[in-house]
Amino acid sequence: MPPVTATLIWILVALLAIGLYLSWTAGRLDRLHARIDAARAALDAQLLRRASVAQELATSGVLDPAASIVLYEAAHAARQVEEEQREVAESELSQALRAVFAEAQQVEAVREAPGGEAAAGELTEAVRRVPMARRFHNDAVGAARRLREHRKVRWFRLAGHAPFPMAFEMDDEPPAALADRAV
Repeated sequence: MPPVTATLIWILVALLAIGLYLSWTAGRLDRLHARIDAARAALDAQLLRRASVAQELATSGVLDPAASIVLYEAAHAARQVEEEQREVAESELSQALRAVFAEAQQVEAVREAPGGEAAAGELTEAVRRVPMARRFHNDAVGAARRLREHRKVRWFRLAGHAPFPMAFEMDDEPPAALADRAV
């Protein structure tokens, strides 16, 4: 076999190996973007559930009128806001929940009302699940960002036309009275 043919074969093998590696990297990036989409859908569902439970509790008549108004307005705003302002509205709902349920007596008053045990339990679960869903989403975003920062991904445009992933930053600290019950 002439030396030129052997060199061409080695060049083709190297190009094939590089192509396979780039294809694997593009597939990994695609899976990360799919994971981000799934995590965002789960986060949206948990945020909607939290806002719905808070709104239902605000209209139940169990809370005092001032607390009901504060909680209802924050929950309504979180459900109706545009996507660009969603993080702010969800943070305001977290702040309203902390203000309304700052003391354990308020949670006990809700639990003592008819159907209050179920409502308080549902609110506790909703408040507990939001930070977990946000953490999963932001972890997936971080992994995709780290991969997209590699030169090979940028040079070969392996991300395609996918938008750059953005983390969801909000105040999701639960009220102390509900956090104690979540254990």
